[in-house]
Amino acid sequence: MTIKHFRDVPAQEVEQGAKGVSIRWVIARDDGAPNFAMRHFTIAPGGYTPHHAHAWEHEVYVLSGEGIATGPDGDTPIGAGSVVFVAPEDEHHFSNAGEEPLVFLCLVPFYEGCPR
Repeated sequence: MTIKHFRDVPAQEVEQGAKGVSIRWVIARDDGAPNFAMRHFTIAPGGYTPHHAHAWEHEVYVLSGEGIATGPDGDTPIGAGSVVFVAPEDEHHFSNAGEEPLVFLCLVPFYEGCPR
């Protein structure tokens, strides 16, 4: 069993195609996880993740803040308590629509080229 505080994991800036986004790989292969990674994202006001698609799914749980999830069906407001399922190959991105940081957990299966 691994137990730690998310702040003990260094935040990394997401640079390519993003603005004001940091990521922490809070549970990863280094922790002995065989199948899934848990990532903690913070998006600053006015920030956004890259618009992209890939072959694996995401499960997202919003912890705090207000934002927009953009997917194949357009824009949907999200906030604390919102959950989002992004299916494989769905183009998507997340943006902060509020005055406070948008903070969420994102779980993904390990994929080829996964950095952790």
